[in-house]
Amino acid sequence: MTENGPTAAGEPLAGPAGDEAGADRRVRVVLVDDHRMFRTGVQAEIGDTGRTGVEVVGEADDVDQAVSVISATRPEVVLLDVHLPGGGGVEVLRRCAPLLGDPENPVRFLALSVSDAAEDVIGVIRGGARGYVTKNITGVDLIDAIFRVRDGDAVFSPRLAGFVLDAFASTDAPPIDEDLDRLTQREREVLRLIARGYSYKEIAKQLFISVKTVESHVSAVLRKLQLSNRHELTRWATARRLV
Repeated sequence: MTENGPTAAGEPLAGPAGDEAGADRRVRVVLVDDHRMFRTGVQAEIGDTGRTGVEVVGEADDVDQAVSVISATRPEVVLLDVHLPGGGGVEVLRRCAPLLGDPENPVRFLALSVSDAAEDVIGVIRGGARGYVTKNITGVDLIDAIFRVRDGDAVFSPRLAGFVLDAFASTDAPPIDEDLDRLTQREREVLRLIARGYSYKEIAKQLFISVKTVESHVSAVLRKLQLSNRHELTRWATARRLV
């Protein structure tokens, strides 16, 4: 097992690109990530169908486009970034829920993110993703992860598997907060930073978004939580130990 590679039931990694038994296997994939250069790099790494068995049938850079492309192409696996314009990976999973549950041709999701935060991992797994690997994964291990998820396995980078076990196996795991679940991943990030006293400008700089976008997220959070101002928001977040 490699440090950054996926694992399933403790088995050693053995990707389809590295053995003859998998040479004729094929899997249709959609790439969802808001960074075009990253999508280009992944496409170059895994998209040589003759070599890897992976056929990239579509790409998307935000939630609306992702839902549209996934619905149109019906891939077997979606490589899904956690942080996306329009609501994040969790929103894509929510809107694609009927495709996840298709008994004959299910669309399975593998989160591929730079984030290794427990809340990100748990959020997309609760949303229906079959696995979560970080972007420092090797190309060979990513191909292996795609095929494993296509075949129904749960695949995680080693450190992240512990988050999932802790969240779903522990009797001390906190109950689902319905109010918090109304917020997108990005809105939660803005909420925490607001509650910590960051200015809109500081939040924009930290999250690489515009001040106007921060204002829009704050307005959405206040509306969804039925709060009036950032002071009430701070008290709300503090009461839930989100700060």
